[in-house]
Amino acid sequence: MVRRIDVTGAGGVRLAAWEYADPPKGDQPKASEAPGVLLLHGLMGRASHWASTARWLSERHRAIALDQRGHGQSGKAPEAEYTREAYVEDAEAALDQLGLGPAVVVGHAMGALTGWQLAAKRPDLVRALIICDMRASALGSASQREWEDWFKAWPVPFATLADVRKWFGEDDPWVERPNPSRGEFYAEVMHESPDGWRPVFEPEQMLKSRQTWVYDAHWEELAQVRCPALVVRGLDGELGRAESQEMVRVLPRGQYAEVADAGHLVHYDQPEAWRAAIEPFLDGVLTG
Repeated sequence: MVRRIDVTGAGGVRLAAWEYADPPKGDQPKASEAPGVLLLHGLMGRASHWASTARWLSERHRAIALDQRGHGQSGKAPEAEYTREAYVEDAEAALDQLGLGPAVVVGHAMGALTGWQLAAKRPDLVRALIICDMRASALGSASQREWEDWFKAWPVPFATLADVRKWFGEDDPWVERPNPSRGEFYAEVMHESPDGWRPVFEPEQMLKSRQTWVYDAHWEELAQVRCPALVVRGLDGELGRAESQEMVRVLPRGQYAEVADAGHLVHYDQPEAWRAAIEPFLDGVLTG
């Protein structure tokens, strides 16, 4: 069962939060009594990308995934702020308005950065943190130019969803080898328009969001995270082993996990291995 809950974010932006829950069985606690988990997707993602994770989490937690501003079914107003501060304040507002905190915050990529910046700012709201494939180092101006060129290369509109899956899973110049899960990931962020299939987000807003973090390193904020934190990387992802282990060292209570045969979209590439990587950490948080 999934239900939508509207949240008001920074600057009055309307945000869509999605609660995954089944009726309690036996001695399971009611959702309102269960420990909270907030799931934050990455750039261009949406809450539904967490569906498989949220469903098993809901067996023991109150699991809510947030469509962040500019994404999914949340507000995409051109005049809205797409700063780091706005994203963090949105997550803060969601935890407060949903009565979810102190919660475990699970973030992928940009969502992970939002998670650790929130944990540094509001330690009272974040019980534990899972960082999935997000770098703490600066990516630089060349990285931003690459993304600008990549968006221009998208053959939009796509005639069918099958074309979306094929391009992102096989034909995209960024794909080193066929990756069906990547194709499915991007098919999920498309909607049908009169002339074909287009992304549910505005690429310009994605670039605006991204430029607020790529030029800076984020080690100082990482060091301010006092709660238990797990850094997870896919072996073929964007976060290298050396940097991930340095992140664990910098985190006062850092732990490390890796997922084989997974790229940047760790939780989407290998959902069962992803669960095996993070469940022991969550168990420790619950019992600790």
